[in-house]
Amino acid sequence: MNIPLNIDWQQILLHWMNFTILAGGLYFLLYKPVKRFMAKREAYYRDLDDQAAKKLQEAEQIKAEYQAKLDAAGEEIRQSRAKAQSALQVSTEEQLERAKTQAQQILSHARAEAEHDREEILRASQRELRKLAAEAAKKIAFQEGDPFDQFLDLAERGTGDEE
Repeated sequence: MNIPLNIDWQQILLHWMNFTILAGGLYFLLYKPVKRFMAKREAYYRDLDDQAAKKLQEAEQIKAEYQAKLDAAGEEIRQSRAKAQSALQVSTEEQLERAKTQAQQILSHARAEAEHDREEILRASQRELRKLAAEAAKKIAFQEGDPFDQFLDLAERGTGDEE
């Protein structure tokens, strides 16, 4: 057989059949198990991704719930603080009113006591003045000598002491 370029068609056909058998065998032996393994693996990772997405969604939902609770707690704290502030203001005003009332009572009591003390001191000073006037009158009445001379003597002694 005269084949151009020295190509043997029988050998090419045999190689092609060997390749077909090899490809078919490898397809039945390897392709389907590898395809099945890849499908399982893809399903496993898809399941993991779905679980992660589900957990992420749950975590975001829990975060939103806690944020709402924190906001509610913050609002409650703000309201409690406002109530406490107003209660403190009311209490302060009440204490201030009581202090003013007590101050008025103390002041009126002190004024009454001062008036009483003033009257008592006035009476005591009047009694003492009467007593001194009586003693002075007794001394003048029972003393010998002229009262005018005594006055002049006292005045001279007083001016002498000042120098």
